[in-house]
Amino acid sequence: SFNMSFSEAEVQSARGAWEKMYVDAEDNGTAVLVRMFTEHPDTKSYFSHFKGMDSAEEMKQSDQVRGHGKRVFTAINDMVQHLDNSEAFLGIVNPLGKKHATQLKIDPKNFRIICDIILQLMEEKFGGDCKASFEKVTNEICTHLNNVYKEEGW
Repeated sequence: SFNMSFSEAEVQSARGAWEKMYVDAEDNGTAVLVRMFTEHPDTKSYFSHFKGMDSAEEMKQSDQVRGHGKRVFTAINDMVQHLDNSEAFLGIVNPLGKKHATQLKIDPKNFRIICDIILQLMEEKFGGDCKASFEKVTNEICTHLNNVYKEEGW
């Protein structure tokens, strides 16, 4: 079984950084999605009910966008709680990756996009140290999601 190479100090600082974002999970999750849909409009095509939305304002108000933003943040939060337990971490990442690969057929490059936007937002709100302490987590998440995709034959 693989082991994630986080030191205890890295786990603590990553959790501290994430905690700041997760306090406002719905608003921050929504902000991340709205930025993704605005800067990468092709990503909207995966969400049939977001397709017709052009203004960021409209997206921000949408219950569906808000709901999905919250879901994304909840999933990441679950992963962050298990950075020191690779089995539990993979127990969250694997089914999530499988679902996005097989049922939803989401291009895996979108995970990197969303992670980069989360890091951007962290830096804007809480500064470079906050972003730096979470960067390794996003790399780990994207690497493992990509592995799941490879196993599913992408």
